[in-house]
Amino acid sequence: MEFQAYDVALVPLIVSLVGVFRAAGLPVRWLPFTAIVLGLAAGFVYIAPEDPRQAVLFGLIMGTSAIGAYSGCKNTFRK
Repeated sequence: MEFQAYDVALVPLIVSLVGVFRAAGLPVRWLPFTAIVLGLAAGFVYIAPEDPRQAVLFGLIMGTSAIGAYSGCKNTFRK
């Protein structure tokens, strides 16, 4: 399966879910790990369920992108 441009829409979803985990009381140091796990889950379930190598690759890309997006937004809007 090829990575489609609309699959990138999963990154904001992962960022939102990480925000939910943070609001639920998950320690801040676990948030990057949570984003990677959610990215990997999306890779295996949605992006490439038939190809584990591709699922890991795209899952890591989405998870690390979510970490960067979350960090960037947090630093931009911090008072």
